[in-house]
Amino acid sequence: MCGVCGCGEGEARIEGKPAHAHAHSDHRPAHDGHDHDHEHAHDHAHDHGAASALGAGPGEPSGTGRWVEIERDILSKNRDLAEQNRRRLTQGGVLAINVMSSPGAGKTTLLTASIEALKGGQPIAVIEGDQETSRDADRIRATGAPAVQVNTGRGCHLDAHMVGHALDRLPLEPGSVLFIENVGNLVCPAAFDLGEARKVALLSVTEGDDKPIKYPDMFMAADLMILTKIDLLPHVDFDVGRVIDHARAVNDRIEVLELSARTGAGMERWLEWIRRAVRPLLEERAAAAERELSALKARLDAAE
Repeated sequence: MCGVCGCGEGEARIEGKPAHAHAHSDHRPAHDGHDHDHEHAHDHAHDHGAASALGAGPGEPSGTGRWVEIERDILSKNRDLAEQNRRRLTQGGVLAINVMSSPGAGKTTLLTASIEALKGGQPIAVIEGDQETSRDADRIRATGAPAVQVNTGRGCHLDAHMVGHALDRLPLEPGSVLFIENVGNLVCPAAFDLGEARKVALLSVTEGDDKPIKYPDMFMAADLMILTKIDLLPHVDFDVGRVIDHARAVNDRIEVLELSARTGAGMERWLEWIRRAVRPLLEERAAAAERELSALKARLDAAE
């Protein structure tokens, strides 16, 4: 059982194989041009199965003190691994976007539509998180984009350790966008940094417009809220103005987009948001290349 959210994690699997089944030194880095320093700590969030039996401090309910200690330990180790992922992605010039929502909000449909729209101009790869099956990864691969399936078993979220293993299997060239489709859940994914540059929360109009205040951590963590399935607005009781007010009540910096991946309405604003987000990484890569070229020219001049 997870000491943070209470889910039964079991053994995560990458493409059907246990995530812990290989030594990291046997894998090439996912990005050329830098060393892979993703040193996974194998005692991180998978060793908390007996937490409910731990003792409490004086005056605390049974297990409370140790639960807090375990939660801090799990999140601390996850943050360390997330920073390793972030350095790896940034050095490779890759924009990682953590896509989160409840089940059925349209994450995979949005990603397949986005890949098709950006095809030929923007390299895209996907890490797919689900408890079981590879159905969503299969849908992504059908577009021609590379995808790695992570099955969490009974776990209800991805963590930085799983993502680090998945990165070993993805070809990511500079300027790529990496979508990380998290397990469908409006609670636990918000607590786990994966090393992403942006967090995006999807909310379909078939859900309640009070979700941002019922699940505030998710919308507090998100950089962007996308209202999906807006083609269904005439058929559902959903107040767009109210849901935006609720989202900004918990996060006044959150951006909001409205779209329908099925009809294409609003999709161009989403694609432009992606382009704006990836541009600084490309500019930094270009600046770094210019600095390296200048240093090489200086050495050449000195050798003459």
